[in-house]
Amino acid sequence: MTVSERTGPGATDGAPAASAHLRIAVVGPTYPFKGGVAAHTTALAHELEETGHEVALVSWRHLYPSRLYPGEQVVPAGAPDVAPYPRTSHPLSWARPDSWWRTGRRLQEADVVILVHVLPAVVPAHLALIRAARGGAARPTIVALVHNVLPHEPRPGDQALMRRFFGAVDAVLVHSAEEARAAHDLGAPDVTVAALPPHLPGGDPAPRPRRTGRVALLALGIVRHYKGLDLVLEALREVPDLTLTVAGELWGAAGERVRELASDPVLADRVRLRPGYVPADEVAGLLAEHDALVLAYRSATGSQNVLLAHHHGLPVLATDVGTLGAQVRDGVDGLVVPAIDRAALVAALRSLADRGTVERLRDGITAPDLSGPWARYVAAIETIAAGRTVEAVRLLDPAPGEGAVPRPGLSERAAEATTALAAGALSAARTVRALARRETDLGPRDLPDWVRPTDVLLTDDEAEDVVVLARSLGLPWLPALPGSAGTDRRAAAWAALGALSAVLRVRDGERRSSLVVDAAGTSTVFARWARAIGYAPVALRLSDPAIDPGSLDVVVRLHPNGCTADDVDRALAQAARLLRRGGLVSLTLPVHKPAGATAPPGGAGAGAGAAVSPADLRAVAARADAMGLALVGDLDRDIAPLLGDLEPGADALARLTYRRR
Repeated sequence: MTVSERTGPGATDGAPAASAHLRIAVVGPTYPFKGGVAAHTTALAHELEETGHEVALVSWRHLYPSRLYPGEQVVPAGAPDVAPYPRTSHPLSWARPDSWWRTGRRLQEADVVILVHVLPAVVPAHLALIRAARGGAARPTIVALVHNVLPHEPRPGDQALMRRFFGAVDAVLVHSAEEARAAHDLGAPDVTVAALPPHLPGGDPAPRPRRTGRVALLALGIVRHYKGLDLVLEALREVPDLTLTVAGELWGAAGERVRELASDPVLADRVRLRPGYVPADEVAGLLAEHDALVLAYRSATGSQNVLLAHHHGLPVLATDVGTLGAQVRDGVDGLVVPAIDRAALVAALRSLADRGTVERLRDGITAPDLSGPWARYVAAIETIAAGRTVEAVRLLDPAPGEGAVPRPGLSERAAEATTALAAGALSAARTVRALARRETDLGPRDLPDWVRPTDVLLTDDEAEDVVVLARSLGLPWLPALPGSAGTDRRAAAWAALGALSAVLRVRDGERRSSLVVDAAGTSTVFARWARAIGYAPVALRLSDPAIDPGSLDVVVRLHPNGCTADDVDRALAQAARLLRRGGLVSLTLPVHKPAGATAPPGGAGAGAGAAVSPADLRAVAARADAMGLALVGDLDRDIAPLLGDLEPGADALARLTYRRR
């Protein structure tokens, strides 16, 4: 495993750049193993590789003993849940401790080793691998990616094993605040919480036939006690106008209990058992045959099944455990009930027995964002990987005519480097490590959820809310922004804070290592705020042929009144050429909602000064996608509902942020 060091702009002489692509080893189950963890591990390897890192997926040829996993461990037939990652090896075996040590020795040259953890029984293997990986001259950062801190069905000794495991790693990544608390209680260091991103099997939704008669419910996945299928069947006895399909492996006593209840004469003609693993290529068709998904768990950490159901247009009945309650909007796209509450469960089932209720909940479903969560998840891992390094500020030449004026907020060493860079061309620029003297320690967790990389500004009041927030965060305000009225300054603040949220949440996290280019100059609100939190933004002409392709990390083009439609296409094309993999471009675009049935002359691609209609934003997104740029956010969730509230003839300002694939 070797690292590809950068050359040319963005590289130091004789040392890797501060944000050089990492050598990452992901150690965990993958195809042909089945299940959500294997799918997530595989998807993670793909996403890290697409961001530009050098990734090896190290997996098992024999994982669990049968007493811990009594079902079939590998995919019996059909397509894998996620396309297999090409750089995958299977050297590890549960029954061969020597394989743990040999594998660890092969990982000594990695920058980061991500250990995917599910069961405490695998901790001895992980401990041996960690010790071997640290036996070389380099010391890789060991990250525990923990799906369950403790099993849903714990065994004696689990807590002791997890304490040993957490004591051996450098950092821990979990998927919920509850899991973070559990990890902290067991001595975990540096716990990071990142929402579990989607890795959905089954591809696109299948055509859904018009359904009549009884409402058909679906329970999908392995039947285990904590999933509460027995509670659903017992409650279903009181609701005769529903059918239920149980599709999944029937494990142990929980499976036997489900078989027993399903054979009850009261339920026999309404409950269908489809035992066994559901291959990925059958998932879409199975979901299309049903009206709603049931997740009546007794306990949970997280589940992909809510996203899976919503992706296929099914509302969800879920209990308020783990992350399920937050994923389902009660009464909007599903129903949420307390766990182990028979009366509440019966009442919810009676509601679903009304097909009108099911259709109303279906209409409330918003298609899940399948890309933005992965961008944030990868950014969290990158932040963890950089947690033990000195923070860096990366510099390039000032814009032509700007001179070598030291930028505020930088150390003397950084200012000297800026002066030296001013004398050379862009092709001679070098990355400079320097500590930044920040005016505020703003981090990704300090920004509220309503500050999003992709959003729409509809009213002056919304912009004023951003101004108030910025002041509370310690960001300096520019009371005399040249040539701008108060409304424009507020709009500029709104655009700037959203772009900063993208850099912090999606790209850098707590680091300040990205090369940030502000195409509008270095006196903008965005540039001022970027300097205040430790960056050294530079102004460059994106059309300058001296800028090497794939050499920039972040490009912003934010104007209080937005770019013109032509500018958007030009800026996106330039950014697609200049950004590294995983780099961001954030820009603003004026939107005009036509008063009539058709848009006024202009629209996307129109001449200077033209605004686009809400419908034209889809054309912008399609062209960006063709350029290799993925929207950070979701057009249908983040943009369309807001523009739907826009009055005919009114104007708005859209902020669009894209990540280079």
